[in-house]
Amino acid sequence: MNGKMGSVEINIPPATKAKQPEVSKKSDFQGFSCKAWIWNVWEFCKEDSNRVAFSFKVGLAVLLVSLLILLRGPYEIFGTNIIWSILTVAIMFEYTVGATFNRGFNRALGSLLAGILAIAVTQLALRTGRVAEPIIIGFSIFSIGAITSFMKLWPSFVPYEYGFRVILFTYCLIIVSGYRMGNPIGTAMDRLYSIAIGGLVAVFVNVLVFPIWAGEQLHKELVNSFNSLADSLEECVKKYLEDDGLDHPEFSKTVMDEFPDEPAYRKCRNTLNSSAKLESLANAAKWEPPHGRFQHFFYPWSEYVKVGAVLRYCAYEVMALHGVLHSEIQAPYNLRIIFQSEIQGATNQAAELVRSLGKDICNMKRSLKTSLLKRVQSSTERLQRAIDMHSYLLTAHSDPLDNSKPLPKLSHALSSTLYDLPDQLDDLDSTSLENSSNQLTQNMQSGTLPPAQTESYHEMMRKQSRRLHSWPSREVDAFEEEGSFSTDFLPRIRALESTAALSLATFTSLLIEFVVRLDHLVEAVDELSRMAKFKHESL
Repeated sequence: MNGKMGSVEINIPPATKAKQPEVSKKSDFQGFSCKAWIWNVWEFCKEDSNRVAFSFKVGLAVLLVSLLILLRGPYEIFGTNIIWSILTVAIMFEYTVGATFNRGFNRALGSLLAGILAIAVTQLALRTGRVAEPIIIGFSIFSIGAITSFMKLWPSFVPYEYGFRVILFTYCLIIVSGYRMGNPIGTAMDRLYSIAIGGLVAVFVNVLVFPIWAGEQLHKELVNSFNSLADSLEECVKKYLEDDGLDHPEFSKTVMDEFPDEPAYRKCRNTLNSSAKLESLANAAKWEPPHGRFQHFFYPWSEYVKVGAVLRYCAYEVMALHGVLHSEIQAPYNLRIIFQSEIQGATNQAAELVRSLGKDICNMKRSLKTSLLKRVQSSTERLQRAIDMHSYLLTAHSDPLDNSKPLPKLSHALSSTLYDLPDQLDDLDSTSLENSSNQLTQNMQSGTLPPAQTESYHEMMRKQSRRLHSWPSREVDAFEEEGSFSTDFLPRIRALESTAALSLATFTSLLIEFVVRLDHLVEAVDELSRMAKFKHESL
């Protein structure tokens, strides 16, 4: 009890005390840090077994070129210049075959251009004499460094940024070492064939030993994005319809996107951040030869990026639905379940269509989606009619409803008494508050004040209900605790409750917008299946 009459103070323990057990667990867990690290490594490898294969392939490629130095016979043939092969393997070896081909092309072209420029500049410097030779070499190094650094920033040359870096350091190493050794042409040729040996070893190991194709990675990534979007949509709607407002996450967890009980939401969030990954895989896949299920040249990898962009366009709506789910303004639970069957039906049909599109891409088959689209549209139209028919439930209800007129029923025929219950509580509370206020005034005039009493069970439950279902809850509590019951108190409460009810309209409108955007997704998938020459399959 605080100092004010007729008020109850609920002491909530501070957050630091609640987190003390976690600190003790963390301190106990530090003794098993090595075990935890091994477990994390195991989970990391289990998530994608190609990571282990890639690591072993890099080690194998470096070992093969190192044998040219470790063994006496190859070392007598190639000499110390074979170190450039090790450097080439370490720099050129990439995760996918396409990325390795891309990096190898930049490496080869850059090394070739750098060698030609170094030989030409060296011959020119030798003809100018011993005095002007270092000046010309130094000026050429400055010019090459400035030009390559500027050109790699040009938007059209961004994909070849590594090639410009190769030109710069290869040119500098060749021309400087050739100046001191006195044989620039021989030095350049030794560097070039050493780089060629390293490049060939990297390419053959990457292609022949457990190849990791960028095309396959892109294909799987896009299919997983479809499934993640459908799962996240169903998960969000399910929690919205089942949530009774009793366990909302803390504000800090909402801001930090910490929702451990929503794994599909995390996958959908990864889909929104997959733009750079899809573009990188598509650029690498363009360098790969026909392989696996992708047997024809000039495969439309760029269409995968377009489908991914449209998919993210739909995922934005799911994230908006998730924002409504965890917002501070919440519609009453008894109002949400009125439209439960319509919302659930539209959600199930939309999720089925998204999964069907992902399945077609996974199986590389082309099928008509006319029947699925019709079912999705019909379920959405039922939701729209239900919202339009019962739109009065989403607005302010200061005037009492006419009980003589029958209330239109939805598919599950929920009684309107559940939704009118807060009004009945408000009327009862206003009457009791007015009587108590009059009694308090009489006591004050007589000079006697009643002893402070705790709130009744009904009053405490009413406050708790408003904290859960009204917005903003703190302003409502301030009105009640300060005892300032003005004439506009109840209209303001009803206005706030009407605002909370409108969040349901926001949720349903976002769901309808998601369904509308599915038309663009169907068109993008159909264009991909046409250009990729998927097999036809009728429903």
